[in-house]
Amino acid sequence: MMKGKVAVMSEPGKLSFAEYQLPEVEPGGILVKVIRTNICGSELHIWQGHHPTKKSGVMGHEMVGEIARLGAGVETDYAGNPIKVGDRIAAAYYITCRKCHPCQQGQLHLCENAYKFWVKDAEEAPHFHGSFGTHYYIHPDQYFYKVPDNVPDSAAASANCALSQVYFGIDKTGVRYGDNVVIQGAGGLGLNACAVAKEYGATVICIDGVSSRLDKAKTFGADHLIDMNDYDTMEKRVKAVQELTGGKGADVCMELTGVPAALNEGVNLLRYGGKYISIGNISPGKLAPFDPGLMTRKALQILSFMRYDPWYLHKALQFISKTIHKYPFDQMLDADFALEEIAVALDKSALREITRASIIANP
Repeated sequence: MMKGKVAVMSEPGKLSFAEYQLPEVEPGGILVKVIRTNICGSELHIWQGHHPTKKSGVMGHEMVGEIARLGAGVETDYAGNPIKVGDRIAAAYYITCRKCHPCQQGQLHLCENAYKFWVKDAEEAPHFHGSFGTHYYIHPDQYFYKVPDNVPDSAAASANCALSQVYFGIDKTGVRYGDNVVIQGAGGLGLNACAVAKEYGATVICIDGVSSRLDKAKTFGADHLIDMNDYDTMEKRVKAVQELTGGKGADVCMELTGVPAALNEGVNLLRYGGKYISIGNISPGKLAPFDPGLMTRKALQILSFMRYDPWYLHKALQFISKTIHKYPFDQMLDADFALEEIAVALDKSALREITRASIIANP
């Protein structure tokens, strides 16, 4: 029987590799050969020991793969498109059981069983629980979609979760044509958010402290850039946003940095009655000063989003397909690494030496 390889984190900051026989696929399941898998901010939190639950095991969730084995009964993706061995697909990285309390409330993105398989030890079959490996096992109740033919691997790999996540947040918040939207952070989430907000008809203002990231944000639709090296205090950045919005402040501000202090700054960047979206801060216990009185006086809405309804992955793939010639999705990944170099890629990403690292699992 054929074997595959997975990268196994024994504890934060320590990585080794293990080989396992490729599993037989249960009815409703799929085994894919990983083409590309990216390092998302979530992996950095795990690698640095900041994740609340995942302290070991197989990491990786942003990926595009080629179907290697199909379980009985799997004939179409979750949008009804016929599939076969050899097709490229992208999958939501979590389970939606449709039976737990959140699922019964229509909140599939908050499924209580979302990480049922993701937290399992690599020794437990079917072994390929994350996408940091040569193969990845997609379970029944795990939404997946065929990748449009005109979407390159480098773009498809980022659809889940970066693009799907910000698409979900922007859509649910109700961003409208003519809104002024401030994006805090020009990493993978921020770049995708620039493009989505721009397509919604917003004027996009992007804030970051890395000039190369800001340059890239411009190509993804940002109308105005605020470099934290030039505007080195919150007061200066607030003034800059005020000047760009006719003295009002932003209609919507998105925190996509993972920096707790961004929350308090975002409240200051918003207009009266504005909306704040928090997506980047996912590590509990990281605290920052906050001014609740200012929030109340400005009558702000603060919205946080964890995961996304799984059909937003299909929306994200279609978004890329329709705008592929408008935004350089295929250039979002600025550094490729071999599977054996994952630890190096994680460290370089954590140091912000690169914006978006991608692992080519099967060269």
